[in-house]
Amino acid sequence: MKISNKEQGFTIVELLIVIVVIGILAALVVTTFTGIQQKARNTERQTDIKAIHGQVEAYYAQNGRYPTLANMNDATFRSANMKGLDDEALKDPKGANNTLAGAAAANVYSYAVTASGGGACDNSTADCAEYTLTATYEGGGTFEKTNLN
Repeated sequence: MKISNKEQGFTIVELLIVIVVIGILAALVVTTFTGIQQKARNTERQTDIKAIHGQVEAYYAQNGRYPTLANMNDATFRSANMKGLDDEALKDPKGANNTLAGAAAANVYSYAVTASGGGACDNSTADCAEYTLTATYEGGGTFEKTNLN
């Protein structure tokens, strides 16, 4: 009778190949998942800007002018004049607060409002007649909505 000294099991090379394949698959899953999350946040940005746009236009229809940036960032003003606008709509998905900036930037929505000639407005000496709402996408690009006038 012949006795074999050959042991059963996996070789180091086989184990390394399996580890590399699992690593590649994990990297693909993480990359795909990150892309899906980024796309979802960009869609949320569009939805938020459209909601703000609708409320700003409704305010214009009632008052004949657009709210100032200070008005838009005042929770009391918003609750009195923009009842359908949720405070969370002012917050970028990766942002930290519920306020709008005056110029486009990452992780914050912007509301640039001007008088009809393009100058500054305060709704007491010069009515706000034009605006641009902007959300900056992850991965580059922006989404903008402007006044309907």
